[in-house]
Amino acid sequence: MTDPTPLAKAEAAVREATVDTAAVQVALAAVELAKLASAQPQHQGCQHTPQQQFDARKWLTIGGLAIVGGCVACALALAFALASIAIAIGATCATGCFIVLRSMWRDYIKTR
Repeated sequence: MTDPTPLAKAEAAVREATVDTAAVQVALAAVELAKLASAQPQHQGCQHTPQQQFDARKWLTIGGLAIVGGCVACALALAFALASIAIAIGATCATGCFIVLRSMWRDYIKTR
């Protein structure tokens, strides 16, 4: 047998490359994955932050402010309710006065 020509060698290489394309892509993907895995920092065990101590003063302050805020809101709601009642009573009295004055005016006009 004679040595194949360079053209025959190239054709054989092309045929082999087309057959192994999927295998080459998988291999390249594996190499890229290995690069990414080695680039990530390795964990040196668990590194938890130390747990803070319970601070009763902080929670008493928050609770106290919540209670004071609730009392202020309740007082404002009560003041608004009383003001609304006062306006309603004043409107009722004004209506009664106008009705009486209209009746008196009609009587005055009739007697004239």
